[in-house]
Amino acid sequence: MSVPDIFSEAELHTLCRSHAGLTTLLLWAPWHPPSVHLTKVLEAVAKEQKSTRFAKANVDLCVSLANSMGAEQVPFVAFLNPQGVKLDTLSGADPPRLVEKVKTLSSKSMDAPVSNGPVNDLNSRLKALINFSPIMLFMKGNRTEPQCKFSRQAIDMMQKHNVEYSTFDILADDEVRQGLKVYSNWKTYPQLYVRGELVGGIDLMKEMEEEGSFAGMLGAAQPLQERLRSLISQHQVMLFMKGNPDAPRCGFSRKMVDLLNEHSIDYDTFDILSDEDVRQGLKVYSNWPTYPQLYSKGKLIGGLDILKELAEEGALADELFA
Repeated sequence: MSVPDIFSEAELHTLCRSHAGLTTLLLWAPWHPPSVHLTKVLEAVAKEQKSTRFAKANVDLCVSLANSMGAEQVPFVAFLNPQGVKLDTLSGADPPRLVEKVKTLSSKSMDAPVSNGPVNDLNSRLKALINFSPIMLFMKGNRTEPQCKFSRQAIDMMQKHNVEYSTFDILADDEVRQGLKVYSNWKTYPQLYVRGELVGGIDLMKEMEEEGSFAGMLGAAQPLQERLRSLISQHQVMLFMKGNPDAPRCGFSRKMVDLLNEHSIDYDTFDILSDEDVRQGLKVYSNWPTYPQLYSKGKLIGGLDILKELAEEGALADELFA
């Protein structure tokens, strides 16, 4: 069986609680060859170490999970006990060390959590899952592979508003799937929660979107710095500009778009005119007072003048994709 992908702290929490032994999580990135190689190593280790649970997470899709694990580089491996507490970590691509740590840690006894009874334990677990992230979506499947059309529509809406959120696949845990219906008195999925409170399902999400209140609710739920970290990391190369590539709203943004297109750079954009909090907050966050601003791998590269210099020196692609 292949090592499963997870997409949120909630899914990691459930994986840890699913057994009484060690859980090993690999944080990797598709643009980083050594970490791609380590995913294959992890598959081989998982076949040998039957008593340990293994999972991997793409950091480009799981920014908050990477932050919570303290990952400052890829690959990064976290070793956790059944309560989700980190026992050890491993930075960098070091397959022999990975195997050694798995063998050593899996041989240690780990205290199981004390249960207060099946009902209370389930309610406590559901409450913890609901509050794992300021914005929590319980759905069928995950954000890259929704397993029903309503879950797919919910993911499309969340992606549209560029917010950091977590998901939980209710198909992977029937106890949560059935228990949450009773806990929240809501019989269908997906279910969206904001700061621990049930918003509702896809119909209510669509209704709020039509009224223009959906984006504001999501934005208010997410601390600004967390939103900014999420936004600048949602694509390897991220451009904050006025307007969009098809309709730039200032000359500098138009020139930046032309420059990136001329060099065949793959990038995503955010229109700072659409969100005043982001427009003002990003200036402070990155200590850069003007727009456009270009980021690579979550780090500020600069504005139009710096990009022009890099292009003239023939170093643009190297700077963005090194």
